[in-house]
Order: sequence, then C-alpha cells, then structure tokens
Amino acid sequence: MEKLPRVAVVGVGNMGEALIRGFLAKGLVAASELVGVELVAPRAKEMAEKYKIPVLGSVSEACREAGVVVLAVKPQDADRALAEIGGSIRGALLLSVCAGISLARLAQRLPGGTPVVRAMSNTPALIGCGASVYCAGESVSAGDRNTVDGLLGAVGEVYSVDKETLLDAVTGLSGSGPAYVFAFLEALADGGVLMGLPRQLARALACQTLIGSACLARESGEHTAELKDRVASPGGTTIAGLRELEARGFRGAVIEAVRVATARSRELGE
Repeated sequence: MEKLPRVAVVGVGNMGEALIRGFLAKGLVAASELVGVELVAPRAKEMAEKYKIPVLGSVSEACREAGVVVLAVKPQDADRALAEIGGSIRGALLLSVCAGISLARLAQRLPGGTPVVRAMSNTPALIGCGASVYCAGESVSAGDRNTVDGLLGAVGEVYSVDKETLLDAVTGLSGSGPAYVFAFLEALADGGVLMGLPRQLARALACQTLIGSACLARESGEHTAELKDRVASPGGTTIAGLRELEARGFRGAVIEAVRVATARSRELGE
C-alpha cells in the first residue's frame, strides 16, 4: 500500500501507541505526516520524544488537515472527542477502535457522508501480534477498506465482518481475551511453583507452552479436540489434569467470561 495522507491518532494510550509504532515501522506513514492527540501533558511529551512526531493537546487542530483520523480514546471520552473531530474533518476516513461505540453513534457526530469504520483490536498489537476485526459503514469505499486493511495490518492479523453486532462478540473474545490468557499463564506458572519449580523457570515454561500450543493449533489446521486428545494418553498425567479442570468448570468459566464481556460491550454502546 502506498504511503497514506496525513494521519491523526486521537488518543495515544496503549492502542494508540501500538498503531503509531506499527504505522511508522511498516512505512505506511511518514513521521512528518503523523500526528497524535493526548491531553495528559507528560504522556504527550513522552510519545513525541519517543516517536519523533507532534503530539498535540487539541483534537480539532490535529484533525483539520488529516486524511485519516484514528479514534483511540476510552469509550467514556469518545463523544467529547467526536464533537471536535466532527467540526474539523472534511472527507477524511474515521477509523474507531473504541470498544462499544457503534457506527451509528459515530456517524451521528460527524458530517454527513463521512466514511466510518468501527474496529476492535487487542493489546498484542503492541508487539505486532494483534488481532483486529472491523465493520465498515455505508459510505466506506473499496479504497477505504484497503486503507483500513493496511493500517490494522501494521499491528497484526486483520479480519472483517458485515454484521456490526458481531463486534461485541469480538470484544468479548479477542478484545478481552488477552486478560484471560494472562490470568491462565499466571495460574499455570503458579502451579509449577507449587510443585517446586523456580519462579523464573515456571513462567518461561508456561509462556512457551502457550505460544507453542497456539502456533500448533493455528498451523496444523486440526481441530483443537484432536490436538488435545493426542496429549491425553490413557491413564496418564494429562487426562488426570483435564478431569480436574472439567470438575472445576474451566471451559464453562471461559465461555461465560466471553459472554459477560460481550454483554458489557453492548452496554457501552447504548
């Protein structure tokens, strides 16, 4: 993809920073054509020095000449930011990564005909291993979609859906999912420590076990049930551990976590 016009990233928290880093690393946007917006002065200074880009305190100023505006603020700050964006952009593409903020809510606060895309990414985007899913509004062109694919692709894998309602489930699964995984990793390592392993070794083994298992599941193309059965030999250690997980409701708890996180995402959009 060719280099993009001026890009404004409104909100440079974890996700905003991940996107800025990815855009620059992939050469999608020149540093001179990338601007951030951050109201917390120390954070703004930190990001400006780290990435050698201007980081302003004014949303309207940053968006005035932008061809693409990325909205990456917290959901509770979205309406205030959109009010300033709406008064500044003219024909720019808006890409929102705010959890729970619907396309309709975004469009209502912007000039008519503004192309709007709603996306959900996750924190592994910080190291270029994110999972992003987006849904495009009615005014989004094929060229706009290519732009979004390139932008989100700078921080990991990209998928699209036609039904916006699916983004709440995406939020509950991959948006919130890293926290579930980190909790599992911590518990897995703690189990090793309980059984006598040094903390550093237990943590390293837990991380590599998860990484290797996820890569095997993705690259083999086999069903996870089949992969699980290959590890769980008759009367062995693994089936004994799996029995304990089932007895304590492991899978049901994970499924329920996705359900309630999805429900919360819907509440945020109301």
